[in-house]
Amino acid sequence: MTLNDPKIQAFIQLYKDLGPGSVSRQRLSEVYSQDIIFSDPVHCISGLESLTRYFSGLYENITDIHFEFHNVLGNGSEASLHWTMTYRHPKLYGGRQDIAVEGVSLLSWDGDRIANHQDIFDAGSLLYEHLPVIGWVIRKLKERMA
Repeated sequence: MTLNDPKIQAFIQLYKDLGPGSVSRQRLSEVYSQDIIFSDPVHCISGLESLTRYFSGLYENITDIHFEFHNVLGNGSEASLHWTMTYRHPKLYGGRQDIAVEGVSLLSWDGDRIANHQDIFDAGSLLYEHLPVIGWVIRKLKERMA
C-alpha cells in the first residue's frame, strides 16, 4: 500500500475534511464500518454511532486541526499510517499556540470500510504536557528518564 492507494486516500481525505462542526455519521460511514472498533491511548469506542459522538465532542472544542500524513506500510487489508496532528485548543495557551503530536494509525479493513482503527501516540504530548502545573511535572519526569 502507498499513500496513493484509494483506501488510504479515502482515510486521508476524511481527516482533511473533519473539523469543528463537520463531523457527521454519514461522512464517517463512507470510510468506517457500522461495527468499527476505534481505540486510542484514552478511549475504546465500539460502533459508528459511538464514534460519531466521540469525534463530535473532540472536534467541537478545537479551534483548528490539521493532519499531515507521512508514510504508509501495509497490504490490501491492513496498514500503518504515520502522521503529525497539529491543533489549537482555546484553553491551552489561550488558543494562540499550535500543538503538534506525532502518531501512527493501525488500520484494518473489512471490504472497503475500516473495521478496526487504533491510534498510537503519546497522550502527554497531546494534552497533559500543556497544562500549567501537571505539564511542568511531566516534562521534568521525561527529562530525568532521558
